[in-house]
Order: sequence, then C-alpha cells, then structure tokens
Amino acid sequence: MEGFQEFEPIFNEPRIEWAKNSNPGLGLMDQFFMHIFAPDGNHLKIRVTDYHSNTFEAIKSAMQLDDMRDSEDVKLVLEKLSNSDDVAYAKLVAQKSKGMPLISISLTKLLDNAARDCMANMSFGLFKAFKCMKNMVVQEKEHSMQLTKIISAEKERSENIQRQLGKRQKLEKMNSSDKLDVSGPPASNGAQNSPDKLAGRDPASTKVTNRVVPAFRRAKVRGALLQDIEDDKDN
Repeated sequence: MEGFQEFEPIFNEPRIEWAKNSNPGLGLMDQFFMHIFAPDGNHLKIRVTDYHSNTFEAIKSAMQLDDMRDSEDVKLVLEKLSNSDDVAYAKLVAQKSKGMPLISISLTKLLDNAARDCMANMSFGLFKAFKCMKNMVVQEKEHSMQLTKIISAEKERSENIQRQLGKRQKLEKMNSSDKLDVSGPPASNGAQNSPDKLAGRDPASTKVTNRVVPAFRRAKVRGALLQDIEDDKDN
C-alpha cells in the first residue's frame, strides 16, 4: 500500500453494533462520529467519539491497513463495562466481500484531557474540511460562470460570422443578377430583331413597299400616254 501523502481526511458516522451480551442501556449514546486522517505519510489515525464520555483512537501503519482497502460494511462494535454505562471496548470491523474473513481494528479508549483534545481536534478538522469543500464549491461555481461566458461569447461570434456570410452570399447573388441584366439578350435574339427579320414577319409593310412607285416613273408613263394621244390627233 502506498503512503498517505495525498490522503484526504474522512469524516463518517459509522454503523453501531453492540457486542453480544452487552445491553447499551439508557445512558449510552447510539451515535458516534468517526475521523480518519494521516498525521504523516506512513500512518493513519482513527478517532471515534460520541462527544460525551466515550472517545477512542487507533494509529495504524500503511501495511496494517492494506487489508482494509476496498472493504465494505465498516461498522463500530462496542462493548460496555459490567454494571456501568461506560463503553469499555470498541473496534472497527470490516469485510472485503462476502465469504472473506472479517478485518478488525481495536481502538484504545482516551480519558480526561486526551479525550477532550481528541474531540476538539476532530471538531476543528471537520470545520477545516467543510471550509475546504466550500472553497472548492465556490471555485467550481466561478469556473462554471467563466465557461458560460466563454461559450456565450463564442456563440455570439459564430452567429456574427453566419450573418456576415449570409450577407456576402446575398450580395454575390445580386451582383451576379445585375451582370446578367447588363449583358442583354443573346446575339441570336438581336439577329431575330433585325430589320430584315422584322420585314419578313410584317406582311403589311411588304405589300406597301411593293405598291409604291417612284414619282419619276409615274410622270414618264403619264407623259408617254399624253404624247400618244396628240400623235393620234395629228394623224
């Protein structure tokens, strides 16, 4: 088992179980508070108290606690003194899995100043853990707000780019349409609208053109007719 340099303190309320033939009695508390922490890189300290007259402690090395890794159903087993409401004996019991042997850690009872110091240290440790957790929550909240702002800014930037692309595409379509209008109809349409083609399509204009006779021709013919009449009279 590796050392406990990065071990985070554990606070828990263990499940209580009274030893056989041990009646808890009315004067005993049925709630205990447990604190497990690393005083150094090679040991773990276990403290349990009801914040009254029953406080226990144990110090175990990393090798001794190796068997408790991944253990399930950790419980605090208590046994009281005969003819007394004080708890005489306490131990932590765990089991890795069903069918495996039980793992037991005996706890030493603390008295007087040692018990009071232990309870005070546990309370202070709980406060430090709470403060650390609160700071982590605040940091996570601030980080989440920063991420929200970044996402919002990126979303707005993406929307601006999309709007600019839409405007550019619209201008390109308008410019393309204007170029088609300026270039005019195809050459074939111009050929179809030439005077020759229009004349061929207009029968009335063709007939009018065929009936018109130049003035000099009409005069010549008319004069010739008059001359013929005078010649006839002389004859």
